[in-house]
Amino acid sequence: MILEIARRLRENIHKVIVGKDEVIDLVLAAVLCEGHILLEDVPGIGKTTLARALAISLGCSFQRIQFTPDLLPSDVTGINWFNQKSQSFEYRPGPVMSQIVLADEINRATPRTQSALLEAMQERQVTVDGVTRPLPRPFLVLATQNPVELEGTFPLPEAQIDRFLVQARIGYPSAREEEEILIRFGGASPIESLQAIATPEEVMELQERRQQVRVGEPVRSYAVAVARATRQHPEIHLGASPRATLGLYQMAQAWAAVHGRQFAIPDDVKAMAPHVLTHRLIISPQAHLRGRLPSELVADIVSEVPVPVEG
Repeated sequence: MILEIARRLRENIHKVIVGKDEVIDLVLAAVLCEGHILLEDVPGIGKTTLARALAISLGCSFQRIQFTPDLLPSDVTGINWFNQKSQSFEYRPGPVMSQIVLADEINRATPRTQSALLEAMQERQVTVDGVTRPLPRPFLVLATQNPVELEGTFPLPEAQIDRFLVQARIGYPSAREEEEILIRFGGASPIESLQAIATPEEVMELQERRQQVRVGEPVRSYAVAVARATRQHPEIHLGASPRATLGLYQMAQAWAAVHGRQFAIPDDVKAMAPHVLTHRLIISPQAHLRGRLPSELVADIVSEVPVPVEG
């Protein structure tokens, strides 16, 4: 079931996004884990379009929040306002009360506003004036940030970065893909005619089916070994948290499910490690001076940790 719906979702999103099969599969795998996604890339690559296409394809409600320095936490979570007709306070939901939320240029907002998402991302609820309200399910945050432009931005704190299950980069299209973009978007945007392939209820059922993907003890131990190696590496100041280990385990399950398997293999862990671990690492000052990148260190760790083999 997961394989068939994943194929249909992939084909539907491909009507809007040209190429980028691996990125689309990564996003679909994150959806199966109900995990949040950090899209870090230059403007004009298609981050917002991907988020909209995903929401439409899943039949989920969608809200976009443009993060700016003057954005307030109440602009995200909502407010209690006084209704003069009823002479009582009523809750006016903020855009976070949606199933798929696009936090556009999240690093442009102040840390106080960024933290307004923390409770929503971790607990799937918001608290306004002491009243806690659950968020609609499934709930997924796609956040974007520009890795080049640093002026007027506020780096995401480690606690918030750790809430993102995966980080993805879309990257520039090839020459052939870019020509196809000109053909498709030369007239009316194809996203306007995009139809839903699934329903929120089906998405939640798929998330339950993902949990049934078998992860044997050797693969589970391999995922733990890869995550723990980040904490012992001499060039890494802050390694992966236990939440990251759990994310790596879940994404290995989801990656196997998206590709039609009922069991995870070590290659699933290896494929997901760069996307799950890289953005969580803080490298040492010495490694930074030598020009080392977290992605390079993750690649080194994956190549060094012994891979379990069948006896």
